[in-house]
Amino acid sequence: MDNFLTTNGLDKGTLENLIESAINFKNSRWSIERPIGGRSVALVFFNPSLRTRASMQIGIHELGGNSVVLEPGSTSWTLEHRESVVMDGDKTEHIKEFVQVLERYVSAIGVRTFAALKNWEEERMDPILNAFAKYASVPVINLESAMHHPLQAMADIMTIRENLGKSKKKVLLTWAWHPKPLPMAVPNSFALAAAQFGHDVRIAHPRGFELDEELLNEIELQAEMNGGSVEYSNNINESFDGADVVYAKSWGSKHFYGDRNGDIRERSAYRDKWIVDEPKMAKTKNAVFMHCLPVRRNVIVTDAVIDSPNSIVLDQAENRLHIQKAILTELFK
Repeated sequence: MDNFLTTNGLDKGTLENLIESAINFKNSRWSIERPIGGRSVALVFFNPSLRTRASMQIGIHELGGNSVVLEPGSTSWTLEHRESVVMDGDKTEHIKEFVQVLERYVSAIGVRTFAALKNWEEERMDPILNAFAKYASVPVINLESAMHHPLQAMADIMTIRENLGKSKKKVLLTWAWHPKPLPMAVPNSFALAAAQFGHDVRIAHPRGFELDEELLNEIELQAEMNGGSVEYSNNINESFDGADVVYAKSWGSKHFYGDRNGDIRERSAYRDKWIVDEPKMAKTKNAVFMHCLPVRRNVIVTDAVIDSPNSIVLDQAENRLHIQKAILTELFK
């Protein structure tokens, strides 16, 4: 691998090897193996983070490397990513120089940049992440972008495997009400990875909250290639029937990009309906409950579900550390 921007484009064998490597790292966490000993990795955070920041810094340290955290606009200069722009606004440095300076210090660059939820056609192209990849000659790692969160998705697949085994599962990805619109990166990447690993994926959401059409075409193709399936539901209650895995996540409507208040009005009808609770979980096959965190309790999911023995959200969070160590090791080979 040259970069790790999305799981798309990586074959199942490569993804399987990363999962196996992550499991090995987890089982031998305190070994003295230091596969990236002496190297440094820059972690560039345009947005807040708990799990990604902590797990990346700790993982790099445990692999024998050093991490440098930069926050544009706070601990480093504000950055411009557009080409041929007259920089007479509030941006101080262009990503072109930023990246080319950094790569003289470090051996890889991680980037976290959320969707601004302002321009759908622009943001679905991941312009900031792709600008880093364009100018860098060292590996670039997607720590979450406007469209993808592959590190989370790989940790999710690892967690399903640990708890339920390798066989095909019925996986429900369900939208949930949230007081404000959120990016699509997590549901995009989870649905894609689940399809790549051959699971039967059901995506449930209210009408108007569909994921990106082009990405859904790719998810359907990957499911077909790997022995899985994809189906869609607009019925919150029926969608839980027979599920082995319930993954809850809210996301904004692409139809309301740039219109936050419009999105909030549109979603208001689904409050108290699109929530994961005990009656819905009772329709499943004793499914495990998943969420990437942070989660709003009694908004996305009730206390009774997230605190139940079937909740594996903490396993997901822990496995971020191990899968990222596997990915870093592969990038540094």
